[in-house]
Amino acid sequence: MKVLITGGAGFIGSTVASACLDEGITPVILDNLSTGRREFTEGRAFYEGDIADGDLLDRVFADHPDIGAVIHCAALIVVPESVAEPLRYYRENVAKTVDLLEHLLRNGCEQVLFSSSAAIYAPEPGDVVVDETSEVAPSSPYARTKAMMEQILQDTAAASPLRVISLRYFNPIGADPALRTGLQNPAPSHALGKLTEAYAAKEPFVVTGVDWPTRDGSGIRDYIHVWDLAQAHVAALRRFPAILPAGGGAGYQVVNIGTGTGTTVRELVRAFEEVVGERLDVVEAAPRPGDVNGSYTANATAARLLGWKAARSVEDGIRDSLAWRVEWARRLAARDADGA
Repeated sequence: MKVLITGGAGFIGSTVASACLDEGITPVILDNLSTGRREFTEGRAFYEGDIADGDLLDRVFADHPDIGAVIHCAALIVVPESVAEPLRYYRENVAKTVDLLEHLLRNGCEQVLFSSSAAIYAPEPGDVVVDETSEVAPSSPYARTKAMMEQILQDTAAASPLRVISLRYFNPIGADPALRTGLQNPAPSHALGKLTEAYAAKEPFVVTGVDWPTRDGSGIRDYIHVWDLAQAHVAALRRFPAILPAGGGAGYQVVNIGTGTGTTVRELVRAFEEVVGERLDVVEAAPRPGDVNGSYTANATAARLLGWKAARSVEDGIRDSLAWRVEWARRLAARDADGA
């Protein structure tokens, strides 16, 4: 089996590509390298370019006519940035996905796994458990692009042979346990990334938002190990024909991908301290633009449809994140030395 992965040189896309390789699925990578890393495509079929480039997509399918599915990971994802630059997010995430779908259908590709987000769920007070039927009411331009893309995919599936499984990710952490790839952003915006940066710099970690209606006032998230997330993609690819058979009518399915366990930011700090064996200096601040209370997921649908459940803990994610940070620094140093 062969699969096209858009955004396959990024953190999640490259990890999914590694999981596919391990399971005998050949990934073909399409990435414009705006945030992805060329190093993450080594040993993999790679096309550098834009998902809206029809000539390039035609060439990809001409070179690889046996591509059976597409995993659409390509997107801009930073919430505060989306608040400051909404037009850029709507263009890159929404408008270009419309172009991509036209190119896929023209080339006869009818199976799509879409990287959606739990950010589309309506923010509610308290420690909120959501499932696939929960209210969708995105609260940032980034989240709205994901909700819009889901609607576009659903409408297209209803009017064409396209079949789509939308995987609504919760909060990926960690790295490929084999350290082939990991988080490539030197200034990550998510909580664990900021926590790791603060720890490395010996600076206080800032908890942004301490008056949320959660059990300890800090935001709550469902932190899923990126390798578990990658395994969910493999399971969805394997079961795609059974979940959405060709000619079977309904061509759209939503599946939440998370651990089913909520972790507050303060609890994440304590888990980090447990892993590193040190107490951290923590300070408090107001929420960032676009921040929400947070939620975690019920995971019965993933278990039923994909035969999948998360196997790794928050502590595992922290350990692998820290190991990747060391490995990534080593690679960058080696590259700089080679270029000297």
